Amino acid sequence: MHFDLTDLRLYLHILDTGNITAGAARSHLSLAAASARIRAMEASLGTEFLQRGRRGVTPTPAGKALAHHARILLQQAERMQQDLAEYAQGVKGQVRLLCNTTAITEYLPEVLADFLRDHPNLDIDLQELPSARITHALREGAADLGIVSDAVDTNGLQTEAFRDDPLVLILPHDHPLSDVDEVNFSDALQHDFVGLSADSALAIYLEEQALHSGARMQVRIRADGFDGVMRMVARGAGLGIVPLAAVQRATVGRFKRVTLNEPWARRTLLLCARDFAALPGYAQALLQALIDARVSEHPDVDPRQPDANRAL
Repeated sequence: MHFDLTDLRLYLHILDTGNITAGAARSHLSLAAASARIRAMEASLGTEFLQRGRRGVTPTPAGKALAHHARILLQQAERMQQDLAEYAQGVKGQVRLLCNTTAITEYLPEVLADFLRDHPNLDIDLQELPSARITHALREGAADLGIVSDAVDTNGLQTEAFRDDPLVLILPHDHPLSDVDEVNFSDALQHDFVGLSADSALAIYLEEQALHSGARMQVRIRADGFDGVMRMVARGAGLGIVPLAAVQRATVGRFKRVTLNEPWARRTLLLCARDFAALPGYAQALLQALIDARVSEHPDVDPRQPDANRAL
């Protein structure tokens, strides 16, 4: 058996994306080189690790075992690299951070930029995923930290509140619903929407909530980001659902904001991990930076380390 760390990272990237082409791109390899590496891995043990299908790839039982051990080996390699960083010039650690749409667009850019400026030997692998997929990835050891909505099941993970993040309905001033201050999602679903891109974590989340209510969102057009949604809503293209934080910083004001009368819309974002205390030092440094950012935004929050014994 002759696997190197590049092989193992490639294999996990393929599983995370469900596609050899996307996994190769994330590993900065050509498709031909990635395919050759996977074939060589399978040939070395005489077994297949991936089931190829029209919609992508899934791991075989042997592939699931390989993924488990690959994650452990790569985590150990990264911790070793970080421990030796102070003795070797140019050695870097990497934190894997998974977030939902709002966290990435509204709360993290400045915080992460400041963190990277202050920690030149650290990189951040930042990926946007729906909250349910983030919690699954954390349980599987596929990431260090996550930021998720409190609407998802975090059983088995440790959590800390990060931000209040309510979702609101926005609509043109002349819309039939503009004469109310709050509305049920089921009533809003009777009208057309401007949505986010279909692979956006928030778009997936909203479509799931619509299905739970027994309907589907009627999306006329999909915009690239919250600013695009708000600009199109202001021009009368339809309704939109965006975080309150996006509305508060918006320069476009030609729409009305209405409260969504749904428990899932009054959400809180949570920092989460399998075990805060067991995180590598560099991941704990990022965790502390996120907590400090929360405190600076809300000075009444107690500036403390996350409670390693607290799990929801």
